[in-house]
Amino acid sequence: MSISVLLVDDQELMRMAFRMVIESQPDLSVAGEAANGLEAIAQVQALQPDVLLMDVRMPDLDGVEATRRIVGSGSTARVIILTTFDLDEYVYSALRAGASGFLLKDAQPVDLLSAIRAVASGDAVVAPSITRRLLDTYAHRLGSPGNGGPAERLGPLQREQLAQLTAREHEVLLLVARSMSNAEIAEQLVLSEATVKSHVGRILAKLDLRDRVQIVVFAYESGLVTPARG
Repeated sequence: MSISVLLVDDQELMRMAFRMVIESQPDLSVAGEAANGLEAIAQVQALQPDVLLMDVRMPDLDGVEATRRIVGSGSTARVIILTTFDLDEYVYSALRAGASGFLLKDAQPVDLLSAIRAVASGDAVVAPSITRRLLDTYAHRLGSPGNGGPAERLGPLQREQLAQLTAREHEVLLLVARSMSNAEIAEQLVLSEATVKSHVGRILAKLDLRDRVQIVVFAYESGLVTPARG
């Protein structure tokens, strides 16, 4: 079944370039286009795309707020934020808003196609190590590690959700948050990759998170993992 993609960018030339790359693939199709966040929201409702390529800086409504509203609406569409710089000030906010990752606008076509397929299958396109670097950069937004431990930072719902995790799932959560891949986690815990993947899936379900990017954000914001200080 074809993966449908909504292109959201205020530059028509960028949309044309993305369209050419996407439509060269038999398993991908362009569902439609939008020039700003407001149009994107309307198009998601009308077209029900699988994936959005969302520019972060647009007139009328930026990509962060558009992502927040789309995710908040209950849409199953996955959002890939497009940015010019890998440490764009909006990227962290977009990840918090529910984006499944981000991609540089000058990414190679093969990387763009891989990212679309990855998020459509439920994975994230931001390597955990890059997510950690983003969170380290914007650590001031997470509060100071000395201001209470994880228990104090967690809200009642978060504490209840975290209590549902088994000891092994809690261990896997911390390793995901520390930039480790499923293969690396499997090696460290002496488990199969399939078992680790199952653990990650249960963590997502129990914590009501969309993907492993959100696991990392949850772990940092709750104080389970402390941003580096350099």
